[in-house]
Amino acid sequence: MKGLAGAFFLIAVIAALGGMVWGIQMSASGDHSLSPAHGHLNLIGWVSMAIFGFYYHLVPNAADGLLPKLHFGLSVAGLGVIVPGIAMAISDQGDVLAKLGSVLTLAGMLVFLVVVLRSRQTT
Repeated sequence: MKGLAGAFFLIAVIAALGGMVWGIQMSASGDHSLSPAHGHLNLIGWVSMAIFGFYYHLVPNAADGLLPKLHFGLSVAGLGVIVPGIAMAISDQGDVLAKLGSVLTLAGMLVFLVVVLRSRQTT
């Protein structure tokens, strides 16, 4: 897997490994208070990023142009902001990053919707 598909999939695997290590740490410590952040790391990081990677691999022309690169940037930024943001919100350190990460993640998904709709017209 190369290009954008490979980049999404690499992020997915890194997120999965991070989620696994974090899950083991929570289990070992008995402190599961940050499990919502852990869950978002797994669902957005592993699941969504892997699905994006598979889509771009299966529909190679969808990776053409600026929108798919914007999708990647927004998605990775969203993941990188929302996970620590949720952890901070749970720890009563403010919820600004959680909100920003949510908006970035939503924006990434909206761009992906446009990519999917656009690529349906060119296949």
